[in-house]
Amino acid sequence: MSAPMANASSSLTASLFFPRAPKPHRNRIPFYRLTCGPHGTTISSSLLSRRFLFLPTAASAIWDALTGGPGGSAREAALAVGRGMNLFRKGDVSGSMIEFDRAIELDPRQKAYLWQRGLSLYYLNRFEEGAAQFRLDVAANPNDTEESIWCYLCESQIFGVEDARKRFLEVGQDPRPVMREAYLMFKNGGDPKMLVSNFSSGRENEFFYASLYAGLYYESLNDTDSAKFHIIEACNSLYGSRSDDYMASLAKVHCLCRNWSLS
Repeated sequence: MSAPMANASSSLTASLFFPRAPKPHRNRIPFYRLTCGPHGTTISSSLLSRRFLFLPTAASAIWDALTGGPGGSAREAALAVGRGMNLFRKGDVSGSMIEFDRAIELDPRQKAYLWQRGLSLYYLNRFEEGAAQFRLDVAANPNDTEESIWCYLCESQIFGVEDARKRFLEVGQDPRPVMREAYLMFKNGGDPKMLVSNFSSGRENEFFYASLYAGLYYESLNDTDSAKFHIIEACNSLYGSRSDDYMASLAKVHCLCRNWSLS
């Protein structure tokens, strides 16, 4: 999962918060503005999510704003992440990888948190690298359900479902009921149709996530027809078609990479 770009020389706001949080239905941090640093830099938190605080782009850039250093590398890395996310949303997965890797070159602290890069690696069929990226993410944020699932999705393509499940990354409890059920389904095996049914009359974002992860579960089993049905359902849902959630864009990119028509 963009804030308008402002003049980077006068404000860090755009460079810090251009990569919007991918899951806007998660809890938001209350709005505040912080003026600091040698040039009176203003920082706004109106777009921050709890997950965003785990991004070294955010932490290092805020620290650099406070201390006046180090040469704008964190700021440039944040811009590279934002460009990568925009390219991914447009379906340019290879282009997104170039930007994500550039961000790591500019600010190596970024690598352990760059889950967007892991998603791009999955769609480039670079599954071993994708799994390694998600394992780094989970080590840094051990309560992230989706990174655990995506690590499994990568490793199921390498080792097969059963062996990938033996390597499954255990994480803390997700506050979202739909993701708790999805996590258990991937971890222990389960019925994707039941997952979708359980959230078919729930909130729009819950139906979207249930459908998306049902489709991804079927893809791990090489059941292309079922995967296609559920991921297209996710794309065509109200949330999937209207939300600016990065995962809503991912569902569309998934269909693009598989040459599936949404109509």
